[in-house]
Amino acid sequence: MIAAAGRRIRAASARLDRDVDRLLQRARGPLDRAGRAASVAGRRLGRRLRPLGVLLFRALAVVERGLLWAAAGGRRATLWGSGVLTPWRAICIVTLAAAGCLFAAQFVDYRAVEIGQPAYAGLPAASAPTVGAETAGQAHAYLLAPLALLASALALVALLNQRRRGLGRVIFVLGLLGLAVALLVDLPAGRDLGAEASRFAGAKAVLDDGFYAEVAACAGLMLGGMLLVLAPKATARYYARPCRTRTNLFARAVSGLRRRRRRRASSRGKDARRGSRRRNGAVSAPASPR
Repeated sequence: MIAAAGRRIRAASARLDRDVDRLLQRARGPLDRAGRAASVAGRRLGRRLRPLGVLLFRALAVVERGLLWAAAGGRRATLWGSGVLTPWRAICIVTLAAAGCLFAAQFVDYRAVEIGQPAYAGLPAASAPTVGAETAGQAHAYLLAPLALLASALALVALLNQRRRGLGRVIFVLGLLGLAVALLVDLPAGRDLGAEASRFAGAKAVLDDGFYAEVAACAGLMLGGMLLVLAPKATARYYARPCRTRTNLFARAVSGLRRRRRRRASSRGKDARRGSRRRNGAVSAPASPR
């Protein structure tokens, strides 16, 4: 029974082997012809696409050179900018900008009175009309205008001469005075309705952009003055640039020999002991025969 089953399996395997071999023999010719046709088509397509590939890679090379040139230019510009715009100069420029902002804020409206403001509370697209607008300089007789000019002059002097670091304290005091004037004089005057309270119903005093610009400029002067005072400690390491001299192993060895400590001069006692040893050795040496 088992032997018959084995013979059947061997016979089925042999038939399957013959069928597969016959199928492969039949498909060999079409597969060879398809492979040769694909090879010819690939060569033709490669010859046609080769100019496009050359153009593509040349374009990529041009783009690469442009990017390298842009990176080198950006690096040079960054190095030049870091040498020109030092931290000290940046602080002075910011202080000059704050002083200019304080001077310009004196001629900008810092307060106004809104009429009928409760009626416009639920209308986000509309705002209440304003009257009685005043500039910031009118509240304190333009006192901060010369203060801003003085602060800008001190910042310019500090920019031209880095040794004048004590000017930062004066600029800080000027900014503090400007802030005190804005908070003690302009703020109460800006919230005062004055005659508009009796002339209009629902009047409300509001502070405008000029007041906030004035406060921000005074804070900038205080910050700039404080940074000018602390600048020596903050930027002491910035100017320590590495040596640009190219060195090799021989130059390093020579510099290392130069940096060696010199031997101290021998004392008289050592010279005496050395001399006595030589003399004693000369005496104890046997005389040469004549």
